[in-house]
Amino acid sequence: QVQLVESGGGLVQPGGSLRLSCAGSGFTFSRYSMNWYRQAPGKERELVAFITSAGGTTNYLDSVKGRFTISRDNTKNTVYLQMNSLKPEDTAVYYCYAVVGYPTWGQGTQVTVSS
Repeated sequence: QVQLVESGGGLVQPGGSLRLSCAGSGFTFSRYSMNWYRQAPGKERELVAFITSAGGTTNYLDSVKGRFTISRDNTKNTVYLQMNSLKPEDTAVYYCYAVVGYPTWGQGTQVTVSS
């Protein structure tokens, strides 16, 4: 069974950092591009970051460029999202997503940026 499980969310003060992790199972992780999305209350879900299967190409939402870094460790079947200089507007549920034959979402992890 294909599964994506996120972890690492929490409450952080503005300017702080968090690292999210997404562990994949039930498929050959190293063959698939991976994505991080987020959805804030009352807003549509948006693509935050993307990484190709071998990690050679990444792309970011303009508002997070220079602050967030997506990476992956294919030996651990895990993709990461390092988030620095966090802002209140980064508050959202963050989801891991991949198309593994069909669209697959993780359960999400809450990130709250507040003083």
